[in-house]
Amino acid sequence: MPKLIPTNIVTGFLGAGKTTAILDALRRKPAAEKWAVLVNEFGEIGIDGAILASSGAEIREVAGGCMCCVADLPMKVALNNLIAKVRPDRLLIEPSGLGHPREIIDTLRGEYYLDVLDLRAVLCLIDPRKMREPRYLDNSIFSEQLRVADIVVANKTDLCNEEDERLFRNFFAQQLQKKHIGWVAHGHFDLSWFDCAHAAPRIATTPALTQVNTSLSMPLLSGLSTAPPPIVLLPGTPFARREHCNDDYSSCGWLFAADTRFNFQRLLSLMSGLNVRRMKGVLQTDRGGYIFNADDGVLAVNEIDGAISSAVEMIADDDVDWLAIEQQLLAARC
Repeated sequence: MPKLIPTNIVTGFLGAGKTTAILDALRRKPAAEKWAVLVNEFGEIGIDGAILASSGAEIREVAGGCMCCVADLPMKVALNNLIAKVRPDRLLIEPSGLGHPREIIDTLRGEYYLDVLDLRAVLCLIDPRKMREPRYLDNSIFSEQLRVADIVVANKTDLCNEEDERLFRNFFAQQLQKKHIGWVAHGHFDLSWFDCAHAAPRIATTPALTQVNTSLSMPLLSGLSTAPPPIVLLPGTPFARREHCNDDYSSCGWLFAADTRFNFQRLLSLMSGLNVRRMKGVLQTDRGGYIFNADDGVLAVNEIDGAISSAVEMIADDDVDWLAIEQQLLAARC
């Protein structure tokens, strides 16, 4: 029997720092191991894949909503692609901050992947500063992320005060007594946590089940090995815009032509004044490539190495004039 692939889910609500934590883990992984990441984004313009690509790991993206929805076909396509073409030593899965981790866990532990993947600890990242906000505590997705987690990781603790820590630890003591917790900054958690057991025990495979699995999984692995094509621009097209929404949130993303450059100062001014819930972008400027990352109006800007195609994605929980923001983006070009 081939060795099962150790697999971890790194979940957490919008702005918890999942991508930063995974990028940090990839930098510290054993040099001899090949890791892969399956990343899901709420919007249809993939941003996290470009950020994670600098790690050298194999990356696959599922954009346009929760990857476990639509009979979880997009997730299976991307998973099968990684398994068949990469055969990683470890697989990390980053669901959208608005995704449903329970359905992802059910897929990973279902009949198609029972003899392929070894689901280990599910990590949930939290920004402790949010623990005083009802819109988090009353959100069903946030609650589900906590319920399925094996380890709850308080992240961004360098930005927290004593009251933030007190509220987090009180919440932990009252609501999450059975969970392990971590208290970290910049997503820098102990890599040994990945090898902690997942709470739900793995189902033992019987000879009869193995026979059924083989007949079902082999066509799946071969028949769904081609991922849906990414969004591309036609020659001469300066940019593409894609919008996505569900009952509570809407997103808009833009992908720009490869030769597009932005004025850094104008871009900084625009991103600093956005009234959106979440913004993430990788953009080429007259000063080089940068990651723009905003959560509830708090903007962080970091330089990124290598050639990138400029793209930005925004998520809002209120009505937003996306066309007005588009005009400001276009006006910020060099």
